[in-house]
Amino acid sequence: MKRGLVAVFAAAFLAGCASGGSQSAASPVPQATFDTAGLPPGEPGVLIRYGREIVNHTRALMQPYVVANMDCAACHVDAGLRPRGGSFVGIAAQFPQWNKRAKRTIALQDRLAECFLYSMNGRPPPYDSREMIALVSYITYLSRGTPIGAKPDPQTRLASIALGTPNLKHGSDVYAAKCSKCHLASGGGTSIYPPLWGAKSFNAGAGMHRITTMAGFVRYNMPQDAPGTLTDREAYDVSAYVLGHARPKFQRNRVVAFPAQPAKFF
Repeated sequence: MKRGLVAVFAAAFLAGCASGGSQSAASPVPQATFDTAGLPPGEPGVLIRYGREIVNHTRALMQPYVVANMDCAACHVDAGLRPRGGSFVGIAAQFPQWNKRAKRTIALQDRLAECFLYSMNGRPPPYDSREMIALVSYITYLSRGTPIGAKPDPQTRLASIALGTPNLKHGSDVYAAKCSKCHLASGGGTSIYPPLWGAKSFNAGAGMHRITTMAGFVRYNMPQDAPGTLTDREAYDVSAYVLGHARPKFQRNRVVAFPAQPAKFF
């Protein structure tokens, strides 16, 4: 599909806390579902399915663009369907939007490029590539029915937990008891569970490198076999412990370039 069709493709789909206590483990709102019965026929539906596959199997399907040993689903749980688990639902309706870090207005493709540069510690796919169009298609499909410019339900967004100075010893104990069985004592992860630090983890520019963000994610989504069972303090301290380890630096001045296309491509 050519780049010029992306905006039309997206428009068609769109038309068609800080936390201080110890909340229950239940999701704040019902989890969305991936409605395969509602997929459009033909190539658009194929692209939506492919976008979902990329989210779940990023390392396998996007090898040229990924350095970290991670999939998008590591931070966007259940392929971006879980409330407070990096939900994609309604996200496409927020673009274009002003981005403080970039100091410019960005499109959804730009936001996805950030994920590849920071969270995947890799490089973004070209905006006119089948992979990028598939990701935009999937996220936009999950946003169908959301008015353009509407803000998602706050209860679906990642929580932000800020508790001041963390207790690193407590965080180390929580990690050993609740996290190391999947992510290993070394933090290096496995073929199933992502690394939390080290050369194959997300880099220091990623959103998950902020303690308030990681703590909110951990509070509602970890441990994987018992999400929501940690207290705010446990989530905050274990996040500080994880972020206290070395990880790749973000190379701010690295040049990002996409292959040029002849005018007849457009």
